[in-house]
This record gives sequence, structure tokens and C-alpha cells, in this order.
Amino acid sequence: MDEIDILKQYRQSIDNIDAALVCMLAERFKITQSVGQFKATHNLPPADPNREELQIARLRKLAQDANLDPDFTEKFLRFIIDEVIRHHQQIKKG
Repeated sequence: MDEIDILKQYRQSIDNIDAALVCMLAERFKITQSVGQFKATHNLPPADPNREELQIARLRKLAQDANLDPDFTEKFLRFIIDEVIRHHQQIKKG
């Protein structure tokens, strides 16, 4: 196998992982939309800072154990959390 074929295999694996990430994020956002509806119905706030901090700490530890940069992981999770909160605020407004 030559270098081009090896690179092609690496890229195919990356493409597969990217596709899985998109599907997992889509599923996550379907669930958080339901959470947003629940919060709006029960007059709960769109954000839960205590849960957010616990999740960030938990995922930073998981990242560290997986040899992934915990700072990157926190930024990625914060981006997702902020987007979820934005959705929850929109749901609450109606």
C-alpha cells in the first residue's frame, strides 16, 4: 500500500467519525429540545449553572483520562451548553 492509499484510509476513518459526531449531536439536541419544552412547561429556568459546572468537571476528567486536552473539551462543551440554553430561551419565549 502506498502513501496515498494510507492517507485515504486515515481520511475515511476521520469522515466516519465526523458523521458519527454529527448524528450524536443531532440526537443530543433532540433530547435537549424536549428538556427545553419541559422546563418551559414547568416554569424552570433555561440554564442550570450547577449542572453545567458538574458536567464540565466530569467531562474534563474524562478528557484527561482519554489523553484529550481538557481545555479543548471544556470549550467544546461550553459551546454546546450555550447553544442549548439559547434554544431553551427561545422555547420559553414561545
